[in-house]
Amino acid sequence: MNIHQALLAAQATLAPSLEASEAKLEAQLLLQHLLNVNRAWLIAHANDTLQTNIHEDFEALLNRRLLGEPIAYILGCREFYGLQLKVTPDTLIPRPDTETLVEAVLAKVLPDQTAHILDLGTGTGAIALAIASNRPQAQVTAIDASQAALDVAIENATSLNISNVHFILSDWFAAINNEKFDVIVSNPPYIETSDAHLSQGDLRFEPITALASGKDGLNDIQKIIESCLIHLKAQGWLMLEHGYNQAEQVADLMAQAGLVSIETIKDFGGNHRVTIGKNSLIVSAHWG
Repeated sequence: MNIHQALLAAQATLAPSLEASEAKLEAQLLLQHLLNVNRAWLIAHANDTLQTNIHEDFEALLNRRLLGEPIAYILGCREFYGLQLKVTPDTLIPRPDTETLVEAVLAKVLPDQTAHILDLGTGTGAIALAIASNRPQAQVTAIDASQAALDVAIENATSLNISNVHFILSDWFAAINNEKFDVIVSNPPYIETSDAHLSQGDLRFEPITALASGKDGLNDIQKIIESCLIHLKAQGWLMLEHGYNQAEQVADLMAQAGLVSIETIKDFGGNHRVTIGKNSLIVSAHWG
């Protein structure tokens, strides 16, 4: 069997559980990963014979995917905001919707500003590293309560040669003391603990502590909002990702906490995904 035939067979195997375009892409990604080549190489060598041992390994990867294991965990990486990030089962898989959160931060922090930014629950470091790489004058603090996740984030920062992020093991604000920031950003757990989706698809394999947060999914969001003013500079921003149906509740919690200029931003799919609010305290010279 040659490479082209193997890819067609793999695509047919994946087709019942994926759209045709996804099945084709995932088959290519799995074989590229196995052979350590890019897509152009696969096309150029389509008629090359696939060695028996390689074909067996390819079938093994396909079986893992058929059992529902996320392709990001199989490949060990995921692209996010132009960055190639290591991903493990200790971390949430970065998703395109979260790029909306990064865009929100970049819209408030100008390229030449020396802003101090806090990323709560950093996981792979996706948000912190995307912000830091686009705002090299900023200083980003990234925290996570999981040492295993933090180790992945540190490895990503090292491999990407991004030096303006430092990492702290902390349960939300616990290890931050009285430090204050211009922006606090987070993609916290926000799924209801009884949500059936937690036992479906990729979510089955991801760390539950990074996904679910109480009966209404708002436990961690509420904790962050209630404590944010202690750690926000005057006129500083809190920016939170949340579920598509939680925007009104998150905005209400922000208003109750005393935040102003509250706004909800839609993701690429048109869903309400990020809500931002500003500390109402005034300083003589401020930004944002």
